[in-house]
Amino acid sequence: MRMLTVVDDYSRQCLAIELDTSLPGTRVVRVVDRLVRERGKPALIRTDNGPEFVGRALDRWAYENGVKPDFIQPGKPSQNGYIESFNRKLPDECLNQHWFLGLADARRIVANWRDDYNHHRPHMALGGRTPDEAASAGAAPPS
Repeated sequence: MRMLTVVDDYSRQCLAIELDTSLPGTRVVRVVDRLVRERGKPALIRTDNGPEFVGRALDRWAYENGVKPDFIQPGKPSQNGYIESFNRKLPDECLNQHWFLGLADARRIVANWRDDYNHHRPHMALGGRTPDEAASAGAAPPS
């Protein structure tokens, strides 16, 4: 199973978790298009150098939409710290805790975990607010 996670650096909101047997660049573009319709266009998209991100589909989308692609240096996951932290939590707290009956079951369970993560879990880095509260507040997290 392949997984695409999208996390907002500012609010720490998990904007999307996409699960499937394959996630090519065209699928990444569909997810990004959906998020742009829901939330507006970002100034940049920071990713690692996976084939789904460095291929033509996302590159063309970014160029056509005036969004700067921001690739982290290979071997430097700390340059994308929020998503790396999130991608450690998701398996520990969700994926490794369940036996999935199939792709649809995995999607349902992961969607429930994402809802809990965004709506009900306070984050110390956000001053004890949930990611949704931080996004709604629109103010910088306390330092």
